Amino acid sequence: VTALDLRVETSRGPVAVGLAHSGACYASVRAADLGLRVDTSHLPELTAAGREIRAALADEPATRHPADPRLSGVYGVILYEELPDLPNGPSQRNVTVFADGQIDRSPCGSGTSARLALLAAEGRLTAGQELRHESVIGTVFTGRPAGERDGGVVTEVTGSAYRTGEHRFDLDPADPLGTGFLL
Repeated sequence: VTALDLRVETSRGPVAVGLAHSGACYASVRAADLGLRVDTSHLPELTAAGREIRAALADEPATRHPADPRLSGVYGVILYEELPDLPNGPSQRNVTVFADGQIDRSPCGSGTSARLALLAAEGRLTAGQELRHESVIGTVFTGRPAGERDGGVVTEVTGSAYRTGEHRFDLDPADPLGTGFLL
């Protein structure tokens, strides 16, 4: 977690943003603070808000990765709404807007880890509790804090995945770039 309650000006008014690095930098914003609900009828507005917030954070120092500059900058904006708490912890619905306005069909695994870290930092999620994290289309991940390391929260995220295809790579021994390259 690199920021809690960071004030960001938007065309819908100021909002409080939480920032957390979890494989990428995610900005989290309560959708209600933008006058929105996380449902498919608000998808154009949610997408526009996500793009606007990402752009507004372009030069924010808290989006810089502490160890690897290639991971700096906001990758995704998570717009979430609170659902009724469950006996074992909070429940939220979200839409993750990433890249140039794409929508994640899942609750976003690394984004769920970011939400877990922010909820733990806010004192809303403690050891033994879980977050039920639902996407805008109803897919669900469950996450929990599993410990701490290097000043951060170690998370565990579970969900379902289904095989949808197969791809095979063949390496030509004569290809000088066969194993790839790094710039």
